[in-house]
Amino acid sequence: MLSETLASGLAQYRIGPKIRTLRLNKKLGLVQLGEHTGLSPAMLSKIERGQLFPTLPTLLRIALVFGVGLDHFFTDTSKGRAFAVVRKEERIRLPDRPGKSTASYFFESLDFPATDRTMEAYYAEFPVAGEPSEPHSHDGAELIYVLKGRLVVDVEGEDVALDEGDAMYFDSGAAHSYRQQGRSAAAAIVVVTE
Repeated sequence: MLSETLASGLAQYRIGPKIRTLRLNKKLGLVQLGEHTGLSPAMLSKIERGQLFPTLPTLLRIALVFGVGLDHFFTDTSKGRAFAVVRKEERIRLPDRPGKSTASYFFESLDFPATDRTMEAYYAEFPVAGEPSEPHSHDGAELIYVLKGRLVVDVEGEDVALDEGDAMYFDSGAAHSYRQQGRSAAAAIVVVTE
């Protein structure tokens, strides 16, 4: 049990509302966030409402899903950093569908330390013979640049094949999905604006 002083000190950071904002911006429900983090929807709800303060390992699980650093929850985002560096060894590789036997792709955030971002950048790998990702949509726009292999992007039922060096921009409000094609894995840089 936290003392009143500690609870008051933690409350000023508004961790719960920041988590809720991240979740709603990604259009995730509590159940979906729970699947990605391994936390129960009830616990996540209590955290968002400020009835429970997460431990640092729990907060880190949540942060990794949204591609943000722990500092996101403890800094004043109105005073954003002018730059952020992400070293290769600092990135965490996550599957698109946690808990499933196969992943459509794996992704790593390239900009998680930056606060108050207007875009999100990812390195994504699409394994050979991976299943197509689930169709999804979100606010903003998306840019994909293929680093290696062949990637097929389905935008509202229209397949577009992209090879190494090809790029594609589209309104991410349109339902879209990705799949690897060919004999070698594909890799791409994916940039999403909100």
